Amino acid sequence: MGHESIWLYVGFIVFVLAMLAADLGVFQRRAHAVSMKEAGLWTGVVVFLALLFGIGLYLWRGSEFSLEFLAGYLVEQALSVDNLFVFVLLFSIFAVPRAYQHRVLFWGIIGALILRGLFIFIGSALMERFHWFIYLFGAFLVYTAIKLAAGKEVEVKPENNPLMRFARRFLPLTESYHEEHFFVRLAGKLWATPLLLVLLVVESTDVAFATDSVPAVFAVARDPFIIYTSNIFAILCLRSLYFLLAGAIEEFHYLKPALSLILGFVGVKMLISHFYAIPIGISLLVIAGLLGIAMAASVVYAQRQAQRAVDGNLEGSPDPAIPARKGEMAPQAGAGTPAKR
Repeated sequence: MGHESIWLYVGFIVFVLAMLAADLGVFQRRAHAVSMKEAGLWTGVVVFLALLFGIGLYLWRGSEFSLEFLAGYLVEQALSVDNLFVFVLLFSIFAVPRAYQHRVLFWGIIGALILRGLFIFIGSALMERFHWFIYLFGAFLVYTAIKLAAGKEVEVKPENNPLMRFARRFLPLTESYHEEHFFVRLAGKLWATPLLLVLLVVESTDVAFATDSVPAVFAVARDPFIIYTSNIFAILCLRSLYFLLAGAIEEFHYLKPALSLILGFVGVKMLISHFYAIPIGISLLVIAGLLGIAMAASVVYAQRQAQRAVDGNLEGSPDPAIPARKGEMAPQAGAGTPAKR
C-alpha cells in the first residue's frame, strides 16, 4: 500500500481537515470550557471512526492490514495517553484558561499532521534503503522502555525551549491572554499573545513524542499509509481524551509500567525480526492485554487508596458512643458545639 496513489493520503487528510473544520466551526465556534459530556462524545466518535476505518481496511486489503492498523492505533493511543501528563503540566505552568486550551490542541493537531507525516516518510525511506535501521529503532525503544521503567519523568522546562526563546527574542508579546487569539493588534501594531508561546511549546514537544511513537509503530506495521493513519487517529482522540481524563490522569497508577512493557516488547520484536517475525495477531493481543491489565489494576489501586483514606478518617474521628474522660470534650446530642461534662 505504500506505493498506492498519492490520492490515498490526500483523501485521508481532506477527511481529517473536514472533521477539524466541523469541530472548530460548529462545536467550538465560541471558545468555552469543554465539558465531560462533550469530550466523551467526541472521543466515542473518533474511536468509532478508527474502528470503522479498520473494518474498511479489512474489506479492502484483508486481515493483515486491518490488524496492523489496529495494533498501531493501540500503541499510539497508549503513548498518547502518557502525553496527557505533559499537557496538564504545560497548561498549568502557563496558567492557560480552560476555555482556550481546546484551541491550542486544535492547532497542535494541524502541526502534527505535517510533523508526523515528515517523520514517517523519512523513517520509511531509511527502513527501505537501510534495513539495519530496524535494529537501531528497536534498540532505541528498548532503551526508552528501560528509562521509563526506571521512573525517569519527562522534564518540561518551557524557558529552555528553543522556539520559546526565539519567540521572546524576536516577537513583541503582550503581558496577558487576549481571549483565544494568538495574535492581537494594539495601537496599530501586531502583538503575539502568550497563547502563541503555549502552541509553540506544544508543537515542539510533539517532535519529542514522535521520536518514541513513530518507531514503535514500525514494529507492528511497515506500510507508511497504515502508520500515518494510525498516528493521526490517535492524535485526533488525544485532544478529547485530555478534557475527559485530565482531572483523573494521576489515577492511572500502572499506566507507565504498562507503557514500558509495550515499548520493550515492540523493541525486542524489531531486534529479533531477522530470526523470528512475531505474528501481528499475537502483537495485538500482547499490547491490548497489557493496556487492559494496567487499566484494571489502576482502577483497583484507586479504589483501595480511597478506602484507606475513608478508614483513616474514621479512625481519627471521635466516637460519640464512647464516654469522654474527665476534662475532655464530649459531643452533645443535637448540639453543634461540644460541652464539658
